[in-house]
Amino acid sequence: NATLTRFFAFHFLLPLSLLHLLIIHLLFLHQTGSNNPLGTIKNIDKIPFHPYFTYKDILGILIILFLLTFLNTLFTLFSRRP
Repeated sequence: NATLTRFFAFHFLLPLSLLHLLIIHLLFLHQTGSNNPLGTIKNIDKIPFHPYFTYKDILGILIILFLLTFLNTLFTLFSRRP
């Protein structure tokens, strides 16, 4: 019973703590920028985050979902038994 409790705690707390670390990392990254560790203010060669990277991420997710759906359909059709 103790092993099951530890196993549950490990599999519940580890992803939760990783999610918190990811959120903190993204907040700091969004605040300072990835190429600006010193916090200096320069507007040279800046690309705004929202229109460019948001659409790029959405397009990447849609391509991956399309490929996974295609592979799922393809292998489901071939694995059917007559």
